[in-house]
Amino acid sequence: MDEDRPGRRRRYDPAGMRARVLDVAADAFQRAGYGATSMHDVVRLAGVTGGALYHHFPTKQALALAVIRERVAEAVEQAWIAPVRQADSARAGVATAFAAIADGLRRRGGVLGCPLANLALELSLVAPEFRQAMAPIYAAWRGALATRLVDDGLAVADAERLATLVVAAYSGAMTMAKAAQDPAPLDACAAALLPLLPAAAEA
Repeated sequence: MDEDRPGRRRRYDPAGMRARVLDVAADAFQRAGYGATSMHDVVRLAGVTGGALYHHFPTKQALALAVIRERVAEAVEQAWIAPVRQADSARAGVATAFAAIADGLRRRGGVLGCPLANLALELSLVAPEFRQAMAPIYAAWRGALATRLVDDGLAVADAERLATLVVAAYSGAMTMAKAAQDPAPLDACAAALLPLLPAAAEA
């Protein structure tokens, strides 16, 4: 069925509906928080029926877990992991990530915070399933950084510690930026952090 032509029924598209719900829920959790977002809010914002929502996500926790695994993980991949892997060095990748995020916040005119850190702060003590869903995202983030740092000449143990510092520094700087509604803490953090990272190892 063609859903765009007048007089035709909407095409049954469960995958598209599910994706729309995840997009809406991810945005709502980022803006208002998990606790302040109800399933009714998601139904209304996504323009779906309650039955359709509960068919895919029988509980709010199930919805949040899907958001973490599919939307938050993707955001970290795009904002951090891909730039670090594609750069000539860990330092260049970290510089690119900080700059792109800060520039995006300035264009947007507001700071919602890091989607992973926001949910980690809110949900880590709510249920172990949330911690279990977020742990591999943090591990992938640190792992991508550590791998590039080893490529740049650091010992594995040093690379893993420095990767943890980068993730922690960024998360803290983003929290400060959110509190101030100003990306300046990201700029300051990057300026202090980048000299600690080695340049690319010489061939």
